[in-house]
Amino acid sequence: MTPSRSRPRAAVAAALALAAVLALAACGAKEDVTTTGGTVDRVDLVLDYLPNADHAPIYAAQQIGAFRAAGLDVRIRVPSDPAAPLKLVAAGQADLAISYEPELLLARDKGLKVASVGALVQKPLTSIMSLKDKVKTPKDLEGKKVGTAGIPYQTAYLQTIARSAGVDPESIHEVNVGFNLVPSMLSKKVDATLGAFWNIEGVQLQRQHKDPTIIRMDQAGVPTYQELIFVANMDRLRQKGVGPIMRRFLQAVARGAKAVKADPELGADAMVKADKDLDRATQLAQIKATLPVFFPENPKFPWGYQNADEWKAYGQWMLDNKLVKALPRATSLTNEFLPGRGI
Repeated sequence: MTPSRSRPRAAVAAALALAAVLALAACGAKEDVTTTGGTVDRVDLVLDYLPNADHAPIYAAQQIGAFRAAGLDVRIRVPSDPAAPLKLVAAGQADLAISYEPELLLARDKGLKVASVGALVQKPLTSIMSLKDKVKTPKDLEGKKVGTAGIPYQTAYLQTIARSAGVDPESIHEVNVGFNLVPSMLSKKVDATLGAFWNIEGVQLQRQHKDPTIIRMDQAGVPTYQELIFVANMDRLRQKGVGPIMRRFLQAVARGAKAVKADPELGADAMVKADKDLDRATQLAQIKATLPVFFPENPKFPWGYQNADEWKAYGQWMLDNKLVKALPRATSLTNEFLPGRGI
């Protein structure tokens, strides 16, 4: 992002609490930047995946002219590799990337200097999904074949959910099906999957009258987390002039989210405009399903708000499950650049 161009545990807990206070103070102390003096600043944004309903606020912001009004030329890129977005931001080859809270914490544990500057989706979208009521509750996982994408924290989710339900994790046969989660269920290769999104694949299966049974992660014993976040390079955030651009970008996306909430049809139109291969009716149904998690549960919090206590609890879960070597630092996130005056 280049300004003016067209183109010990107690101590850690204390640090997290302090960071949360500072982040809120910063958010409350700074007004939105709505004028740019006529300059246009380019922002390169890398998506986490192909355009889909999760990205509706971004494409809506583009459609209603929110980026243009904020003096931004936002270039949206689709990654060639799902692992690429965080690496591109860390290497300074993209200004922002959409990623996942677990992936960010794993990347930081490996030394990448990246941080989350706002949440696009407030709650977990990952779910346990089955057809024909094969897994109606976590207890039904006992003795079942469960497909995952082979991601380590998905295995940890499965084990946590099993233990919370009183099921021996060893009784569950986990099968790595890659990204063929839905096909593996339809072909009866597995009894259930863990990894499909309840608002995307879940809605798609419902529209196909497959009657999926869906169990959400945060309703089955896994600490809540923010599924999709905006990630920036920490060194760039310290550069002069970058803060106002970041704030204008997040303000514009917030406008997009509010526009989609007021008129989901606008969001569906924006998504089909972005990718003509998308089915508009499916996009509309998925957007409507996602609307509640585009915004914080507490209306006092600004759009994009990140709860430091929830991040701490999820980070502790990652540490307990040996996914990271140390409890994630408070600098994993900041609310400083969120729109409005905060709370």
